[in-house]
Amino acid sequence: MLPKMMKSALAAPLVFCRELLVDVAEGWRRVSAFAAMRARLSVPLPTSTVVLGRPGVYGTGRVRCGEGLLIYPHQYFETHGQGEIVLGDRVVLSSGVHLVAYAGIFIGDGSMIGEYTSIRDANHTREVGRSLRDSAHEAKPIIIGKEVWIGRGVVVLSGVTIGDGATVGANAVVTKDVAPGTMVAGVPAVTINQGSRAEEMQP
Repeated sequence: MLPKMMKSALAAPLVFCRELLVDVAEGWRRVSAFAAMRARLSVPLPTSTVVLGRPGVYGTGRVRCGEGLLIYPHQYFETHGQGEIVLGDRVVLSSGVHLVAYAGIFIGDGSMIGEYTSIRDANHTREVGRSLRDSAHEAKPIIIGKEVWIGRGVVVLSGVTIGDGATVGANAVVTKDVAPGTMVAGVPAVTINQGSRAEEMQP
C-alpha cells in the first residue's frame, strides 16, 4: 500500500491532466458544433455565438443570429421558401427547442426559450383529392419580443405575438397574442398575472 502522502503526490498531476483533457475536449466539441451550424446557414454566424452541441439545420438555412447567443444541444431549425428565423442578441435556446418557419419567426434580444419548446409558424391544410402530407401549409409570422421567458415544453402557434417582458409557463399552448409584461399559462394559455415587467421594459 502506498502511503497517503505519496498517493496525493501522484494523484495531483493526474487530476490536473484529466481536467485539462476535459477542457480541451469540451472546447473542441463547441468549435465543431459552431462550425457545423455555420456550414448549414445561408447567412454568417457571429463568432460570439456559443453552440454547445451540433444542431439540426434543415431547409434553406435562413437563420439569422445576433450577438452573444447561447445554444444548447439538440436544436432543430427548419426554414422553407422565404421564411426565416431571426434571433436577437443574447437569446438563449435551451435543449431540444424546435423552430420551424415558413413565414418567419422573430425572437427579440435577451429572450430565453425553455427545453423542448416548439415554435412553428405554419399549419397543415386539408385539400380535396390530396393527401395530408401533400397538402399546402398556412403560415403566419410569430413575433416574440425582448426579454421574454418561455418555460419548458411550450407550444407557440402560427400568427402569435408575445410582447416584451412576458412570461409563458411550462407546457402552455399559446394560441393568441400575449400582452407585454403578462404571465400566461395553461392549455390554451390564459393570463394569470399582469405584472410590472411591461413598464420596466419601456425606454
